[in-house]
Amino acid sequence: MAGLEHYMAQYDHEHHSTWNKLLHGIGIPLIFAGLVLLVLMHWRWGIGCFVGGWMLLFLGHRIEGNKPAFFQGPIYLLVGPIWVAKEIWETLTGAHGRQQDAVAPKKP
Repeated sequence: MAGLEHYMAQYDHEHHSTWNKLLHGIGIPLIFAGLVLLVLMHWRWGIGCFVGGWMLLFLGHRIEGNKPAFFQGPIYLLVGPIWVAKEIWETLTGAHGRQQDAVAPKKP
């Protein structure tokens, strides 16, 4: 059975477009907020956030030209939020830029 690192690498491979990453960074938290609002009995806001979040995810995949990862398996419904949290953390801490610098070839 594949571990979280495998799923994260696969998810990252399928989400390389800046627009798709941005739309996921907004859409996945909106979906989560929608679920919380539904539990708290704020139906209209909950449904609005939930549906709006999914619309952003599908728009991101349309822009990128691929299918959402959860079509490969339901595990990606859990991997997505973890991946978005990682992307946000790396952006806020500057780790994302340091990783890209480490991977980029050195100029003479």
